[in-house]
Amino acid sequence: MKLFEMYAQPIDGYQDVSTDNSKVKWKETRKTKLTLRQIRKLRKMMDVRNYEKTTNLKKVRKQYKPVETEQPAM
Repeated sequence: MKLFEMYAQPIDGYQDVSTDNSKVKWKETRKTKLTLRQIRKLRKMMDVRNYEKTTNLKKVRKQYKPVETEQPAM
């Protein structure tokens, strides 16, 4: 998580509160099983995260690319 994400308003569609079952109930010690819907959602989230990472890396590489200068011909 990035620092600015903690203070900014959440983006719509990133978290669905109705399907958030991360809160454990009293005396519930079993691990929850992932459903196929949750697995597909995780895969889609990872695909989006990888796409955002590659686009960000492209911008950074373009920004810090060394300046190309022409060498004088002898």
